[in-house]
Amino acid sequence: MAPRRTRPTERDRSRRVLSQNFLTDPAATALMVRSARPDPHGLLLEVGAGRGQLTRPLAARCGRLLAYEVDPAAAAELAAVCAGLPNVRLRQADFLTAEPPPEPFAVVGNIPWSLTSAVVRWCLAAPRLRAATLLTQLEYARRRSGDYGRWSRLTVLTWPEFSWRLAGRVPRTAFRPVPRVDAGVLRIDRRPEPLLSPAALPAYRRMVELGFGGVGGSLAASLRRHHPPARLAAALRATRIDPATPVGHVWPEQWLVLFRLLHAR
Repeated sequence: MAPRRTRPTERDRSRRVLSQNFLTDPAATALMVRSARPDPHGLLLEVGAGRGQLTRPLAARCGRLLAYEVDPAAAAELAAVCAGLPNVRLRQADFLTAEPPPEPFAVVGNIPWSLTSAVVRWCLAAPRLRAATLLTQLEYARRRSGDYGRWSRLTVLTWPEFSWRLAGRVPRTAFRPVPRVDAGVLRIDRRPEPLLSPAALPAYRRMVELGFGGVGGSLAASLRRHHPPARLAAALRATRIDPATPVGHVWPEQWLVLFRLLHAR
């Protein structure tokens, strides 16, 4: 006899809507805390705090913690956890609607995977953000950190101001309910000093957008539209980029050298 399928409960449907996969493995929790490296005197924002699996160990290592959880059911359990933690404040609210703090801060969280791009954009736009440690789908973390040997447009665009790296992997069995794919710990750090001057950043971003424009499939073909062929060829040789190289295979460091060569006065 085929196993009887049970009807999804209201709680099951809520989890699906909110993309909730709670972290239950102690080793994965410890990896997240190590990767986050909380400042013992600083402010930390936790995204998608859930039932507090990360909240308690994070609170023990940071100065102040703001824990965001939008789901009322999970927030009720989280409130009990926060009650015994004097340096933690619970915010039952949508993190994406929050105003970034006016002081330096970091972000950490087992975020809803359907909102990964939105959370990353929020972090990159926050002027005083120092670092973000996010548990995302493994494929997303690998793409953003260049782990496939290819680099995404967003990573290259922000490279002068932020570093991106894959800080670890978490198996799907570390979550309840168990998702379909493994997770990755994505670490984004604001550089103490940008690799380009603020005045040069708009021109750099325009070059990156042009390069990823898709003409001919290679970086050289895209940039040829706006740069003299001889000068572009010389810059590519100096940067050791084959003209046929697909744009996603160009390292962020090569982008920076290429920009400086093409925009040198």
